[in-house]
Amino acid sequence: MSNPEHTNSGAKRQPIARRKAVSIAQPDLIATNTLQPDRPLPLLVTPVVDGVRLIEWAAGHREQIESWLLKHGGILLRGFALGSVSDFEQFIGSTADNWAEYREPATPRSQVSANIYTSTDYPPAQRIFLHNENSHTESWPMKIYFFCVTAAQQGGETPIADCRAIFERIDPAVRQRFTEKQIMYVRNFGDGLGYSWEQVFKTTDRREVEAYCRDNQIEAEWKPDNGLRIRYVRPAVAKHPRTDEPVWFNHGTFFHISTQEPAIRESLLAAMPEADLPYNTYYGDGSSIEPEVLNHLRAVYNEATIAFPWQEGDLLMLDNMLVAHGRSSFVGPRKVLVGMAEPCHWSDIQR
Repeated sequence: MSNPEHTNSGAKRQPIARRKAVSIAQPDLIATNTLQPDRPLPLLVTPVVDGVRLIEWAAGHREQIESWLLKHGGILLRGFALGSVSDFEQFIGSTADNWAEYREPATPRSQVSANIYTSTDYPPAQRIFLHNENSHTESWPMKIYFFCVTAAQQGGETPIADCRAIFERIDPAVRQRFTEKQIMYVRNFGDGLGYSWEQVFKTTDRREVEAYCRDNQIEAEWKPDNGLRIRYVRPAVAKHPRTDEPVWFNHGTFFHISTQEPAIRESLLAAMPEADLPYNTYYGDGSSIEPEVLNHLRAVYNEATIAFPWQEGDLLMLDNMLVAHGRSSFVGPRKVLVGMAEPCHWSDIQR
């Protein structure tokens, strides 16, 4: 989730400084495979000779990488000599056009460089349910990258799931209901939980917040004691702008209070009324999403989930509309970095 700036499609986009492409003709520098024989996600790419310069290889084979990404949804690059934040940034520069900013944050992250962040800074015991980055906002990254600096001693995977498969597995009646009604997101700031509105909107000026909300189809309601509640409706289903395939693309299950860890859910509901929760979701008309529907959606996500242990130096590249991601709980130190690129807006795609 993300850092706000103007999210209209006319917003200024920050170009990526790309290294000059190097022509490398030898097709046998790398090998491709899958981690699991019966699942195409992710495509595994490994070097077959020592000394393959991945950044230069990627710059010279971007069209091939794009083709793999659209087919598989995700690419795991393993065994290459990537060892720094700079290497990670340069790889993104070789395979993407514009940096995408981290907008309207809902979970904590630390900024490592101008364009690179840590993955969510939640306690190790807390898992993170699958979601597509910023799918609840007006703007999201088409590409999201993860780089493993330190692998956890136990757990700490970044589970992923194909959103085309999720769409197909959802009960058609449920799918149709969400297609017609869409999803309402409700967020509250200023209760001492999570981000304040000043942090989310990067201003202390209420007028700037109100202008941002108007520009992004968000209803803002000021509460006592400097609190703020926002409501906004977004689609649950989208068509991928390049493949034209329907995908399940939203934060509806992720943000719903019933998806929270039981101890956290019970503590929140005991402390405040549902309307004041840090975030929650409803059908687009404001009506409650039935428990059996939420259970069904969580089961579909779980059925489609693929998880693998990180190895230090791994780089995972995802099409953010085709593949959802999450985080498993873990033991021991873990450091996974994230970068986002190629902003997309609802006005850019078919719904």
